[in-house]
Amino acid sequence: MKKPKIYIIDVTNRDGVQTSRICLSKLQKTMINIYLNEFGAFQSEFGFPVTRHETNYLNANLQLVKKGLLSPIRLGGWVRATREDVKNAFSLVPQIKHLNLSISTSDQMIMHKFKGKLDHKSVISEMIQAVKEAKKSGAQSVGVNAEDASRTRIEYLIEFAQAAKDAGADRVRYCDTLGCDTPFTIYERIKKIAAKVKLPLEIHCHNDLGLVVANSIAGAKAANDCGLDAYINTCVNGMGERAGNADLISVILAIKYGSGMKDYSLDERINLKLAWKICKYASYAFGVSIPINQPGVGANAFAHESGIHADGALKDRRNYELYDFEELGRGEPEIIETGRKITAGEYSGIKGFRNVYEKLEIAFHDEKEAAEILELVRYANVHNQKPLVDEELKFIGKYPEIARKIFTMSP
Repeated sequence: MKKPKIYIIDVTNRDGVQTSRICLSKLQKTMINIYLNEFGAFQSEFGFPVTRHETNYLNANLQLVKKGLLSPIRLGGWVRATREDVKNAFSLVPQIKHLNLSISTSDQMIMHKFKGKLDHKSVISEMIQAVKEAKKSGAQSVGVNAEDASRTRIEYLIEFAQAAKDAGADRVRYCDTLGCDTPFTIYERIKKIAAKVKLPLEIHCHNDLGLVVANSIAGAKAANDCGLDAYINTCVNGMGERAGNADLISVILAIKYGSGMKDYSLDERINLKLAWKICKYASYAFGVSIPINQPGVGANAFAHESGIHADGALKDRRNYELYDFEELGRGEPEIIETGRKITAGEYSGIKGFRNVYEKLEIAFHDEKEAAEILELVRYANVHNQKPLVDEELKFIGKYPEIARKIFTMSP
């Protein structure tokens, strides 16, 4: 029997960007997808296929899949579990292959959110129709989200999950929407669902009680203990609504180094060496600093000041460090230029612009190509409303037509 694994489905570009007071540009979302692919995430929930301002970005990123830049990562869209949403998704984003269909399942939400429009029976009926429509339209994988699963009666949740499986769903997402689970309750609940339904489970937790990583690991452990693959939903730097989602790096460190986790298998594609790079970029893009005490990537994650700790760490890092900073892509000095600096912005001229790209070791075929890329870089600066990082400049230089599509919106 094949040993079950724990995979990462990162939802930064869907749930992370729903965080109040912050946002990402479509170029920044694209870069997050590129970094997540390099990092080894199984899937990026890259946006909302029925939201019009996402259309060009989503289609452009699916072009990057065809070009091999976004491979083998899967790009998944989030829609409501209705036939109408599914049809609209495939109408606006015809090449989409992976969907998560979401509907509320708790008594609280069925009674006080749907307000009589749906009851327990029709919730399941709507979901079944949506799954069948998605499969009929060409979806290669369909996840079904039970919103507010943690406050849903377990018998109904099992009935819902079984109906999703029978309709052709590939996974069920258990959503601790209010972050009210504990590691003990989520383990027992996931285990009951997994044992009865025997379908891979996604674990989607929020941090309202500060338990998001513990709950995510406990839920994945329960699925694995029943012989099923588990898919933990994460966000880079723990972004997400209210108190946030499960932090990508913390989840992986907990699986790799947590006591009692050595017999659980993490997706072998995960490459923690990219941790520093993706977390720094997300921090810059979101405009939110990484907390000084953030596991793995915080400024103090490997800092020692007290005499006993400093002495112990210098004698043998294992005295006071559970894992190595090099494993997270840390340790290299970061060079900051303090002399003359030519930057590329929305008002750049051609000479300064060419100097920027020469430093990136990118040459243009002729003046016409340079002028076209300069125009795109100007648009990108307007689009981002902040200076572009080197990786963004390289992306625009290499994929100008896709970049043009990402920057284009038609209200």
